[in-house]
Amino acid sequence: MNLFEDVWKDGNDREGYAARERRFGDELGAAVWGATLYELQPGARVCPYHYHFGEEEWLLVVTGSPTLRTPDGERALHPRDVAVFRRGEEGAHEVRNDGNGAARVVMLSSASDPEVCVYPDSGKVGAFAGWSRNDGQRANLMNRPEANLDYFEGEA
Repeated sequence: MNLFEDVWKDGNDREGYAARERRFGDELGAAVWGATLYELQPGARVCPYHYHFGEEEWLLVVTGSPTLRTPDGERALHPRDVAVFRRGEEGAHEVRNDGNGAARVVMLSSASDPEVCVYPDSGKVGAFAGWSRNDGQRANLMNRPEANLDYFEGEA
């Protein structure tokens, strides 16, 4: 696996999130770490501002000058810069490309399946199961706390 190859397996065309992706942790035989290479087009984000309850994530800038947003503010990053995002609110982050050319970044994450993420800007909470599986069995739930049901709602 080479970070400069143009071999892509996934991608996103959604406005504001246009990126090519290559999840390569599986390719390399990783069992407890995930690894994804993203190529962000100008104006694109890896994903919305969020934090994890189970995973710790690391960011490595390969090319370009993406902008990193954390609870401490925003800062420009450069090739070979590294950042870590701990579990919980202190690890909230968003990576976006404010530059004129493409930017490549690698996101590394500890495996946590299922996982719960919080999206502070939109007030959403997401629960994700099966992301580390290769058999297609996945379950996702995105909700807002105000819509939360009682534990016994609908139970006999």
